[in-house]
Amino acid sequence: MKMKTNTEKKICFVISPIGDADSETRSRSDMVLEYIITPPVESMGYDPIRADKISEPGIITTQIIQKIIDSPLVIADLTEHNPNVFYELALRHATKKPLIQLIKKGESIPFDVASTRIISFDIKDLKSVDQAKKEIENQIRAIEAGGGETENPISVSLDLKMLKESNNPEQRSIADVIEALTELRGTVMSIDKRINNPDSLFPTDFFDRFYYRKEKMIRPDFMMYSRDIRSELRVIHDQLQSHWNTFPSANTKKAEYVWEIILRVRKVNDLFDKIYMTALE
Repeated sequence: MKMKTNTEKKICFVISPIGDADSETRSRSDMVLEYIITPPVESMGYDPIRADKISEPGIITTQIIQKIIDSPLVIADLTEHNPNVFYELALRHATKKPLIQLIKKGESIPFDVASTRIISFDIKDLKSVDQAKKEIENQIRAIEAGGGETENPISVSLDLKMLKESNNPEQRSIADVIEALTELRGTVMSIDKRINNPDSLFPTDFFDRFYYRKEKMIRPDFMMYSRDIRSELRVIHDQLQSHWNTFPSANTKKAEYVWEIILRVRKVNDLFDKIYMTALE
């Protein structure tokens, strides 16, 4: 029997719209696989495999489902809002295993996944392609540094359900914090898109770091953890407030958007303060 070695590559299963052999969809997906996904994935020690290497387009086989569930990494291209892609994406979400999402620039991000990070790309723009490759590599590094688990709408909902049903009042309060932060993330992403802001109004890695550290919220060291998160949020709040103060009028759309984020940050801080003070009693 052949023994596995440490040099063997791990599988990165690629979920994407495929289409017929001569279709525009197939041509675009092939270019995305070759020029955006494969270089950074292989450089990080993964072997990219797409569903059409396993079965006919449009057919979801047991093998594909197994790859979606078992692969150490999955990359999903949400371009064209293909139903099969979203079915497979939901299967991956249920596993709470590492996932990276892509979408063509200019396409709307579906509401159900809008709160999770999505890499936008333009396959015809070399700078965009290069940036997407770098972001994929960065996300793989973050995933591996975070221990291999990722947050998604399903896992967050399950965590919230567990905390809300807890007999521990502190854990029920923590559920409010997680829910408020999830709403804040969605608001930030939506507003960044509406004002076409290349630099996020919020640090791009804040929410990823929060979710990777979230397990600490239900452990005894929560006091120290909450202090760190609250400190970061206060710095961000002050920066946003300073930014808001530069607007000549608070009635402009951008000023209103920034103010909405400021209010949500304050809400999260208030929730943290409430839990922190309760724990001190």
